[in-house]
Amino acid sequence: MKLRNFLTSTLAIFLLLSCTSKKKEQKSSEENTVEVHPLVFPGGSDTSLPHLFSNNNQAIVSWVKSINDSVAQLNYSYLKDGNWEQPIEIITGKDWFVNWADYPTITENNGNLLAHYLEKSSKETFAYDVKLNVLPKEASKWQTQKVLHTDGTKTEHGFVTALPYQDDSFFITWLDGRNTGSDAADAHAGHGGTMAIRAAEVSSEGIVSEEVLLDSKTCSCCQTTAAITDNGPIVLYRDRTDDEIRDIAITRRVDGKWTTPKFIYNDGWEINGCPVNGPKVDAIENSIVVAWFTAVNKEPKVQLIFSENGGEDFLAPMLISTKETLGRVDVEMLNADTAIVSWMETIAKKTYLKAMKVTKGGVKSTPISISVMGDSRDTGFPQMERVGDKMYFAWTAHEAKISSIKTAYVGLDLF
Repeated sequence: MKLRNFLTSTLAIFLLLSCTSKKKEQKSSEENTVEVHPLVFPGGSDTSLPHLFSNNNQAIVSWVKSINDSVAQLNYSYLKDGNWEQPIEIITGKDWFVNWADYPTITENNGNLLAHYLEKSSKETFAYDVKLNVLPKEASKWQTQKVLHTDGTKTEHGFVTALPYQDDSFFITWLDGRNTGSDAADAHAGHGGTMAIRAAEVSSEGIVSEEVLLDSKTCSCCQTTAAITDNGPIVLYRDRTDDEIRDIAITRRVDGKWTTPKFIYNDGWEINGCPVNGPKVDAIENSIVVAWFTAVNKEPKVQLIFSENGGEDFLAPMLISTKETLGRVDVEMLNADTAIVSWMETIAKKTYLKAMKVTKGGVKSTPISISVMGDSRDTGFPQMERVGDKMYFAWTAHEAKISSIKTAYVGLDLF
């Protein structure tokens, strides 16, 4: 009897250890631990709000450096031979609106550069203008402080997306609060007048033309996103209905005219306020992919959706992340059938920047953890851009209450 009990106990222990070992192996496999290559960032400390731009052959990163409590500086750096070059200053100034979600950007087209920042237009918290800065191809000095919009209202203007367009110009879209009235704070909170989204073209000399109203009522503080398809520009953003449904909408310029905005998918997220979590789109010819965050019934999730006809119609959405996801997405198309999506999520009280490859047919790779991150607003919105056979990432880190930008890359073959 004692021998039989001993053998039974031994077998139980063996099975327990075997199951535990298999669980550990499975967990390790699911984490897909690959080598993430960090890059030395040249901006130093007190830096934040990175924005990555790439034309697939060359990358540029812009960021804001805090000189002191009242002075900010916009800088940028080129990626050359796998390393960031020394920072180049665009402009330094006071009275900037520096916000964790509404960050400056930089864009390049055929050697011409366009960057923007936000400058306060009054003492109201949410009253500021979009200021454009251009560096034409043959110029040696930035032309700065060109106002994107000419309405002259002391209201909110921001959440800019700028893209290279045609030979040497830029397509630009932004949220515009000119109709929100004088009480910018109430407008930002969702009261008073409504936020709108507009678009325009900007020449290499900073001349704004072809301004157009795309939608007269949108969510007030979610990032915009845009892409250039074979049919023309497309713009996506978080819309806002009279019933406070704030799903992702698209409008497209086809044959010179903008289409009526429509939802890319009916999430049905009713929320009485802005979630500060915009979509991201990328396109190759007329194939597009969109990533976005939603939290219907207080269940947060990140979703991905493809279109084969420039956004006229969409396939079924795919679930990317659930439970404790924070969203803050980015997405890059590798080809017409494949994309890489990034997002932030919290697992066991740790927040990570994750990335994963997804095919149009629904095949998903094991997520890669790019970095452990803070879950506060100070972390901002991580950036992702492809250069050659690598995917580059940029984000804001906080150590001992000091912010600094981190950058890294992962080989595309590891996804």
